[in-house]
Amino acid sequence: MHELLRHGAVRLGGLVNRGEVRAREVVEAHLQRAAELNGDLNAITDLQADRALDLAAKVDEEYPFDEFEGYLPGVPVTVKSSIATKGFKFECGSRMRLGQIADRDAAVVSSIKEEGAIVIGTTNVPEFLMAYETDNAIYGRTNSPIDPSRTPGGSSGGCAAAVAAGMASASFGSDAGGSVRVPAHFCGLYGFKPTPGFIPRSGHWPAVAGPTMLLAGVGPIAKTAVDLEFLVRIGCEADTSGDALSIPIPRAGYRPEDLSREVRVGWFDHAWDTPATAETRAAVRTAAQALSDLGFKVDRIELEGLDAAPGLWWMMFGVCLSTLIANTVPEDYRLHPLAFDAMATVEEEREISYDDLLAGWVSRDILRSHLASQMESHPLLLCPVSAIPAFRHGEREWTVDGQTVRYPKVFSYSQVFNLFGLPAATVPVTKTADGLPIGVQIVGPPHRDLLVMDAVRHLADGLDQP
Repeated sequence: MHELLRHGAVRLGGLVNRGEVRAREVVEAHLQRAAELNGDLNAITDLQADRALDLAAKVDEEYPFDEFEGYLPGVPVTVKSSIATKGFKFECGSRMRLGQIADRDAAVVSSIKEEGAIVIGTTNVPEFLMAYETDNAIYGRTNSPIDPSRTPGGSSGGCAAAVAAGMASASFGSDAGGSVRVPAHFCGLYGFKPTPGFIPRSGHWPAVAGPTMLLAGVGPIAKTAVDLEFLVRIGCEADTSGDALSIPIPRAGYRPEDLSREVRVGWFDHAWDTPATAETRAAVRTAAQALSDLGFKVDRIELEGLDAAPGLWWMMFGVCLSTLIANTVPEDYRLHPLAFDAMATVEEEREISYDDLLAGWVSRDILRSHLASQMESHPLLLCPVSAIPAFRHGEREWTVDGQTVRYPKVFSYSQVFNLFGLPAATVPVTKTADGLPIGVQIVGPPHRDLLVMDAVRHLADGLDQP
């Protein structure tokens, strides 16, 4: 593998800015990797090599290295095909949108381009983003670069596979139930789901509205903690005009949040009647010990009064979104079978009344306040991302500590923090005996996204990794 592929996005940008390497060389290395692997992995579905090389040549020809203002000149990135990227396919894995090309950039894409990053392609997704696997009727299945018999996750599975394979230095995806954090966990990467609106979600399809206004976030998948924090900073500075929940954060006003050792961290490895594998629990304990060794006050905790959270997330995601999708697609249109595993059945939809929905919405807000009160003593939470590591294509249930855990409940640890709108990040920690990555999740209070980024950086240092 080319040495340049081992570097993160910020490191590559620095090399180009200092004139130590040409942008074209960086792009060529990643495109060569894509030529070698993408046919088997099927991660990037609209790879535009000529465009990327032309843009790299422009960086090399037009910008004196000591005068270029962006931090990512010539750095190759990918973008999830649900996020508008001008001139690239914007199909979101659906035959309903076959051949659709974005005519403008989403706000977050504009921001990374302003830093000099080069979008080399858009990535594969499940149809309507409704799965923890990545497969659709247009492009087919995406495979994990770590073990092709397994999924890189979903719905940002193409993003994670591209970065983990070295075809891109970083990627931007979206997350309404773990869709950034789970693929990052499956592929040994960093990933972040912000407080809704912290990074603007304009330019996303399906449009972020209704339940997803509270559930969904747009966030990066990256190789290093430094890259993750930088991309979050770039994202939160994007144009907020298209997102009703966003608050402008001017570039000059950005300050990293100083994480004091006095901030308590509460860790847990079992919740919501969802047992995690022994290796997953060990990873959480390893992360907790690393923070403790750094001088943080770390306590094992039990979250109380939140048992209903996974069911409420399912009501808003599985029931409400499936209803919205059903009202969007033509009667004779058949969704990809994968989508139905993450959507309520017709019977479930019929059982939910207006009163049930209203009561559930109120319960969500009450539980969110209840969790906030518990986090006053432990503003940072440390827990699993998922109960399991990357699973084999098509698997739908697993035996963990003698208990059967089914899809999609196995991802409750991620889902509940979408329900409550909390910022949450995946940090890679270790690997299973079979070599599968295991990450942990760091969660913070609403709007304390930079606190979470600070914690990610400290944990990465404590684990002695990038």
